[in-house]
Formats: sequence, structure tokens, C-alpha cells
Amino acid sequence: MALNLLHSNDRAGQYPTSWYAATANALPEFAPLTGEVRADVVVIGAGYTGLSAALHLAEAGMDVALIEAQRIGFGASGRNGGQLGSGQRMEQTGLERLVGGADAVKLWELAEDAKTLVKSLIERHEIDCYLAPGVAHACFSAKEAAHEHTYADHLADRYGYDQIQKLDTEQMHALCPSPAYHGGVLDMGAAHLHPLRYALGLARAAKRAGVRIYERSEVTAIDEGARAVIHTKDGRISADHVILACNGYLGELNGKVASRVMPINNFIAATKPLGDEVARVLTQDVAVADTKFVVNYFRLSHDKRLLFGGGESYGYRFPSDIAALVRKPMAQIFPHLRDVQIDYAWGGTLAITIQRMPYVARLAPNILSASGYSGHGVGTATHAGQLMAMAVRGQADGFDTMARVPCTPFPGGSALRTPLLMLAMTWYSLRDRLGV
Repeated sequence: MALNLLHSNDRAGQYPTSWYAATANALPEFAPLTGEVRADVVVIGAGYTGLSAALHLAEAGMDVALIEAQRIGFGASGRNGGQLGSGQRMEQTGLERLVGGADAVKLWELAEDAKTLVKSLIERHEIDCYLAPGVAHACFSAKEAAHEHTYADHLADRYGYDQIQKLDTEQMHALCPSPAYHGGVLDMGAAHLHPLRYALGLARAAKRAGVRIYERSEVTAIDEGARAVIHTKDGRISADHVILACNGYLGELNGKVASRVMPINNFIAATKPLGDEVARVLTQDVAVADTKFVVNYFRLSHDKRLLFGGGESYGYRFPSDIAALVRKPMAQIFPHLRDVQIDYAWGGTLAITIQRMPYVARLAPNILSASGYSGHGVGTATHAGQLMAMAVRGQADGFDTMARVPCTPFPGGSALRTPLLMLAMTWYSLRDRLGV
């Protein structure tokens, strides 16, 4: 039987003991689905993708049921690094080679639309999630910094994007006083936020728009057809359209998606409040991601904690001491924090694809899916939900552009996920250590 990550590392129906959960204005629990229900559209999964799809469909006047196996924002949407990045997960130069210049331009424009959408949803629905501008990309060598600077020039010249400031070593240290970094860029068109507060804000907006939300309602089967039937343990819903928004928690619900989208785990720690010491970490309220293959990413919370993400995981079970796992890379970046008190440490499951671009697909005439955001989901997932909502209503241009991006199945499909994950993490961590 395939490993179901919905039940592998967390307590049923409860958020992890994260700083996000401790500082979110939680919603009362929604009742599970029972009996037989009908809807125009069923959305499976209440992360950013599903919440956005449900909200946009309901605002368009459709009858929407949103089904969540655990709680709203339970997965990656409530646990991630909170970075709203520019562009797609793959650099535009890579996309130009993969899909050609015309679609690369469309994909850049869609990515810019994604950032605009997140910011507009936060403003329109008055979501208090500490949105702030600025994401820096920090480099470990002059060669890496030169690449980032060349890429910034490419974005300016070809796409007219002028929000990136190139940083030399001195400028990077003025922003982030870590001895590990040697230049980079600062993108002020990107942003960062409190991810769980954002997800819960979307849920409140969806509920106000008329979405029927069911929590603790894991989908066990989908009967395809002109009117699909979605089964849970205690109920079922028939609907004209189905949207799969499960990302790393899909399990084996759809084999075509499962063969292309691999779940992986990542980990974050929150230190004690650093007070006046925050200037030894960051001198501006921006987020940072660096160039390691097993990426380090961090930012300061509104109460002056360092939220640091990193660490290697070689299987699907969370380690017994997540704080120790994250402390190791954190101390490499900030040696003076080697013994700092860690108040919270948690793990979460995201999903990747081989190309690191989301897998967006029409699985049947009335079943759409989007997942595999590869660490770039705050904007992309929100936007994918909107694009699927538009496609349901017959406006599929953006959806079709995303669906044209090739998505190669993993060798062996979902059956080899665990050995592939272990092999990949061993290889990438070795490259990080060797500085390759």
C-alpha cells in the first residue's frame, strides 16, 4: 500500500506546533462531509490552489464545495517560507529553451499576474498576514553572483523587469551580515508574508462568497463521468466539475498526477525573539533564499524571530529532532546563532516535478489539476487556482499556457518515490558540501 503523507507525520485534524499556527487567528473547525451532496464544482484540497479556485468560482456565481482531508492550510500552504517570488520556478532562460520565446513571455506575464493576484487578494479581503516587499537571492561565490547579475540584466532587457538591485559582496553584507555570502540580488517586486494567516484569510473570503467547506473529509475515490462523484468516508458529492488541488498530499488519488509530482519534506525553525540582535541577521525586512541545491531560506518575523528553513531529509518520515536538523545549516550561515534558543521547529510536505514547473493538466473533460510548485507556490498556487476557475467557466488561455509546459514522469512513477528521493537528496547534499 502506498504511503499516504496525510497521516505520516501529523496529528489528525491538528496543525503542527509551528510559529505560524501559534500566531494565526484560527478558524472554527468546519464539519466533515456526511450524506449525499450536489454542487456545480468540487474542489479537493484547501491549500492556496483550492482556496483560490473555490473563491473565484463562488464569486462568479457557481455553487462550490471545498473538501479538505485535514484543516484549512494544513499542508505546505500553512507551513512554507512565506516567499512570494518573481517569475516561474524555472529561470526564464531555461523556459526559453524548453517552450520557446513566445510561451516564455506568456509564462513570465502569468508569473507577474500571480504576484499581483496575491497582493490584490490580501488588500481586497483585508487579510492581515504581514505582507512586506523584498526577496534577496544570496550567493556563495563570485561566479554565482555574476550569474545572478547577468540574469537580472536579461530580465530587464527582455522582459522589462526593473525591480532587481544587483548586490556585490559589500552590499550583500550590508543587507545580510553573514560571512557565507558573496553578493547576489535584491528583488523589491517580490514579497514575503505569514503563509497560514494568508490561507485562513482566503478561507474566510471563500466562506463569505458562499463556498461550502468540509474539513476532516479525506477523498477516497473519484468516479469520473459527465457528472463526477467524489467519495469520502462518510459522504459523497456529485458535481459537474472537479478540481484536484492536493499537491504533496495527493497520494494515489490520480495515477497520472502521482507519476509526475513527487512529495518532499522541508523544515523550518523559529528562534526566540532576537531583539536588537536582528541587525546581525538582516538589516531590512526582506526574505532571503540562497543558491544551495538544498536551499536555505529565511526572514524575520514581526516579533523579531529568525525563521530559518533548511536541512536535508532522506525519507518521508519527519526526523525526531527537527530543531537540530535545521540548526546545522542555520549555524553555517549565522555562526553567532549556533546555540540560540529555538522556540518552534516543524516540517511540511511540498511537491516537486522533474522540470521544477507545476504540473497543470486536464485529466478528463471535467477534471482539472494543478500541483508540483517546487517551492514556488505562494504566488503560483494561488494563480493556478484562479486559472482553473477561469477554465471551468470556459476561459482557458492561461490554463492552457501552463498545461503546455512539458512535465516528464518520474522514472518508475510513484512506485519509486522513496528510493528516488533518497538518491536525489544524497546527490544534492553532496554537491552542496563540495561546492559544485
